[in-house]
Amino acid sequence: MPDSLGRDIRALRKSRNLTLSVLAAKLGRSVGWMSQVERDLSEPSMREIKDLARAFDVPVQTLFGHAPAPEGEEGRIVRATARRPIGHRASGLAEELLSPDLTDDFEVVHSTFAPLARRDTSVSRPTQEVGYILSGTLDLTIEGTTHRLNPGDSFRIRGEPFFWVNPNNTPCIAIWVIAPPVY
Repeated sequence: MPDSLGRDIRALRKSRNLTLSVLAAKLGRSVGWMSQVERDLSEPSMREIKDLARAFDVPVQTLFGHAPAPEGEEGRIVRATARRPIGHRASGLAEELLSPDLTDDFEVVHSTFAPLARRDTSVSRPTQEVGYILSGTLDLTIEGTTHRLNPGDSFRIRGEPFFWVNPNNTPCIAIWVIAPPVY
């Protein structure tokens, strides 16, 4: 279990504007138990981790899905083989956390948009997001205006509704910086 599990849970709770009391009630647990988990004084069971993931609407792997870091790298280095899957499981989109955990003021995400994948309904988050296209093409619609993005292009979203389409038969890979962390 990563040392940052409690801190990640606290960051997710705060990003969703939930109090300890509200989250504890959602889980059918006491505030004291929730507080101990956030301070890494109590280790939740796998069932409780699944319940937490469901309450935050994140994959279980977000809370329990990365390899232990070698000594001296915990909280500093994320190896390509140890990235945690994150995100809201949109069809055709695979996201991995590049940040060591969710405790910073921002998170860095590696996004892979499958060939011809699309998000047809817009999403709006209380965040500021900046992205950079590494490869492929992405049609990003922000507040009703569609922008074709190619390798080397970047974008910013400030809480506006957006959706995306990968118009090509090849994957599109992007790096996103999101503040505050929402995954």
